[in-house]
Amino acid sequence: MEPIKVLIADDHPMFREGVRSMLRREDSVTLVGEATTGSAAITLAAELQPDVILMDVHMPEVNGIDATRRILQQHPHMRVLVLTMFEDDDSVFAALRAGARGYLLKGADKAEIVRAISGVASGEAIFGPAIAQRLIAFFSAPQAPAPPPVLPELTDREREILGLMTHGLSNQDIADRLVVSLKTVRNNVSNIFSKLEVVDRAQAVLRARDAGLS
Repeated sequence: MEPIKVLIADDHPMFREGVRSMLRREDSVTLVGEATTGSAAITLAAELQPDVILMDVHMPEVNGIDATRRILQQHPHMRVLVLTMFEDDDSVFAALRAGARGYLLKGADKAEIVRAISGVASGEAIFGPAIAQRLIAFFSAPQAPAPPPVLPELTDREREILGLMTHGLSNQDIADRLVVSLKTVRNNVSNIFSKLEVVDRAQAVLRARDAGLS
């Protein structure tokens, strides 16, 4: 049986070194590459064709959630195992919506990480104990009906960008805040203008405030 090919995507050198050292002692896995940014992870996934990608959530250039989504859109056979220090509900569910097959915290021990790599490679969904408890609590709690979104003609990302615009942020400020390219922000702003039928930023902000978005 061929070893599982693993790509590490994490911007912390000491953490990568620890994982690298751990994987070198495992016959069942082989480390094929390391990415220090989300955009590098996307590029290396295409070049190296790993079976499993160990992905951090917060990464430079492109965050781990968006990188996961883009990689799996292009390579649906790959498996992403999130390995991060963030255990908040927003991060967990964003990763799952992006297509991640597992979610572990960086405090997981060596045996747990190796088992998780093997599990997601074989098609399982793997969660660390703390994450599993959060999922159980979330799905067992009674769910109130969600209120209709403000300005429903906009996407979630467009509403997020418009909300930042109401606080006076420039396109560059928004790009830095959301860890996306300036071109992406400009495209979203253009879509906002078109959908709201406004001609400039001031009119868009006024529409947002009238609708209760801030």
